[in-house]
Amino acid sequence: MLDVEKHGFVKYILFTCLYLSEGLQLAITWVLVPIYLLEKQFPPEIATLVTGIIMIPWALKFFFGFSVDHFAQFGRKRFILLGGMISAGSLIITALVDPALFLLPFATLLFIGQCGNGFLDVSADAWAIQLTSKEERGKLNGAMTAGLFIGMATGSSLLAYLANQINYTMSFVVAGLLILLILLFPLLIKEKPKRKRKSRITPIVLKEFKKKTTITIALFLPIVSLNSGIITLAAPLFMEMTLQLNIAQIGLITTVFTLGRVAGSFLCGAASDTWGRKTMLIVIIIFSILFSAFLILAQSWQSITLLYGILGFLNGGLFATVLALCMDITNPSISATQFSLLISLTNAGELLGGAVSGTLIALLDFSRVFLYAAWILGPALLILYYIRIPSYLQRVKRRITISDST
Repeated sequence: MLDVEKHGFVKYILFTCLYLSEGLQLAITWVLVPIYLLEKQFPPEIATLVTGIIMIPWALKFFFGFSVDHFAQFGRKRFILLGGMISAGSLIITALVDPALFLLPFATLLFIGQCGNGFLDVSADAWAIQLTSKEERGKLNGAMTAGLFIGMATGSSLLAYLANQINYTMSFVVAGLLILLILLFPLLIKEKPKRKRKSRITPIVLKEFKKKTTITIALFLPIVSLNSGIITLAAPLFMEMTLQLNIAQIGLITTVFTLGRVAGSFLCGAASDTWGRKTMLIVIIIFSILFSAFLILAQSWQSITLLYGILGFLNGGLFATVLALCMDITNPSISATQFSLLISLTNAGELLGGAVSGTLIALLDFSRVFLYAAWILGPALLILYYIRIPSYLQRVKRRITISDST
């Protein structure tokens, strides 16, 4: 078996693959499901609401994180494999359900799949915190986030193509089989056994969330991610309803957005290790405000592809830097619980933005929705100004070995 601590490059491959599997599941939910429901004659407000409900487990990741930390003696890998199998199995079973006839079972199965994705995600995050030092977390989070977006890009193009050429059933089955294939890689990785936890988790969590920096970041996270939720769901609907593009064309343009996320994750994640998390976030948010507003100028597939691709780059950089920042302030002894709490807040904002985007489109129009998505980043930028990141977290000059204390 491969020892990650002896072969450092292996962890980059491992976590990139794990996040890639998550991206395949997310591509189904964020891209295919809303368009699938529109084709089944559901209105946009129902399509986006169902998508938001399916994604609720991502706002409840702290439940999965608490379980992973509570049973830390079993290691992280077992939960990764369990979550991945649940994710893949739900997709394969969903292929048998027609949402036009059985919308509730359809949404329930995908909801269960996202629960599996949640277990995989928090376990991978906790394992990553355990295996890395602070000065390499920007690069590792860049690789992890890039893996997520590569999975979404693959899903947005390949799975959308299958849906257009064959049917949506085939897309669900192929996604499930690909996830099962990816799960073979963690089986080759050696994991050190953990001793049974002696200290209680809750008092440590409460102590950490009494810190001023943690409180301010917790307020910042859901607000800054609202923009992503609105844009990610509203843009494909705009392509279908206004530009009259089909699912295959939408999938290809979404792939450009996602590939932009990959590039942004790598470059901005690595840059945040050198220039600091806060500096990178300020630059990214300012440009995100501008290009979110520029979406009102999109009148053709060429212009929407260009603007959406730039927003993808900024979005990838934003999340890679945010994840690295959250890892920096996470106590390694409760890595799964605290980190998943912080990311749950991030996901809650993104899910809320996505869930209300359809209603906003119905009440207003796409131009106003895009302008509101840009405006919401203003308060996030203001809160970021008040975040005080300790200097030793902004640029670590010596290697610090972190072990998951028990």
